[in-house]
Amino acid sequence: MKIGLFFRLTVAIGVGSTSGIGGTGFAAAAPPNLPPAEIVTRVLQTNLSVQAAAGQVRVEEANRSRLEAGQYEWNVRLGGQQRRSKPATGTDERFNEWNAAIERPLRLPGKGRLDGELGAAGVALAETAHGDALHEASRNLLKSWFVWLKESASAAQWAEQLALLDKQAKGIQRRQQLGDAARLESIQAAAALAQAEAALAQARVRQQTAGEDLRRRYPGLPLVTENTIAEPTPIDGNETDWINAILEHSHELDLARGETRRAQIVAGRASRDRMPDPTIGLHVSRERAGEDQIFGAYISIPLPGGARRASSDAALAHADVAGRREAFTTQKITAESAMLYQSANAAFSTWQASRSAAERLGQAADMTARAYQLGEGSLNDLLAARRLANEAQLAARLIQLEALELRYRLQLDAHRLWVMDEEKHASD
Repeated sequence: MKIGLFFRLTVAIGVGSTSGIGGTGFAAAAPPNLPPAEIVTRVLQTNLSVQAAAGQVRVEEANRSRLEAGQYEWNVRLGGQQRRSKPATGTDERFNEWNAAIERPLRLPGKGRLDGELGAAGVALAETAHGDALHEASRNLLKSWFVWLKESASAAQWAEQLALLDKQAKGIQRRQQLGDAARLESIQAAAALAQAEAALAQARVRQQTAGEDLRRRYPGLPLVTENTIAEPTPIDGNETDWINAILEHSHELDLARGETRRAQIVAGRASRDRMPDPTIGLHVSRERAGEDQIFGAYISIPLPGGARRASSDAALAHADVAGRREAFTTQKITAESAMLYQSANAAFSTWQASRSAAERLGQAADMTARAYQLGEGSLNDLLAARRLANEAQLAARLIQLEALELRYRLQLDAHRLWVMDEEKHASD
């Protein structure tokens, strides 16, 4: 029995049209046993986490404008008073007086540049987080898709087993009617058939559950499988090449680097804030009912205290923490990438062994069936052979899908699967 033969299952789910993510899309080619790339594009565009990350970019753009403008606004002061004079000689006098002033803090040289860099760093981080959200949504879609494929493969395998056992049970029943088989054999065949029916029912429930999970999480994704499971191929390239490719395109690492960069800018800005910004102003006043008119200018400078020094020290410490987190992230991604490469590499050889075992057990089951038909074997031997062959064939299908999933996951993390147009241009 060929293990490469698969199944075709179609669930009618409409594909909605949505707007693009910043005018980008995925490559059009669809690797085997994956949904079409253009549909994946539309589905991921509507993912709520991706849309939320896109909205955060707009937040950071507004925050950049705020930082560039700074909280250095003109301030107007108005006042009025009544002066009462009691000279030693003469009558008491009363005067209505007023005063006005306009003032504005001044951002010291260098602070404006750092504020602009801080705003730009925030926008860059938000854009990286948007890419990371898209990548994580792609990862989760790939994982959920293969969960559904595996459950569908399990249901298909049990459907084949059920059809085989049903044909066998009918044959034994016919032989019993002709007096060529014992009633016990008929009962045993019916029991094996009932077990297969129960296993098929459970497999279909798991398949429906996985399909419903996909439908709910990724509306518009058509649940259509191909007729065959593609045969896995060995992983090209060595471990170092794949690790470097994943590190080069890792959004998680870019986020850690961006956090380090922003923390360094914040530390520089806090260091500049140890020198307070002065406030300059102009004032005018009218006293003694206009007899005296005063014009003047003033400057106000806060006296720095321990709070400013402590804020600067805290920002420097935070920059150091961010740098260590970046180093940890690099270490973690390197370890995870190496493990993924090893798993994907080992899955290919594991699939080859499981396919070979399934083919041999299938041949053994066919030979046992012929022997039973010739009266040279027992039904127990035949049922046991069928059970072992079915288990081996199911395991081979699942391992084949596992090998494909690990290969696609490796390509996805290295940005060689579902690559956006802007990323392709950047690599050219």
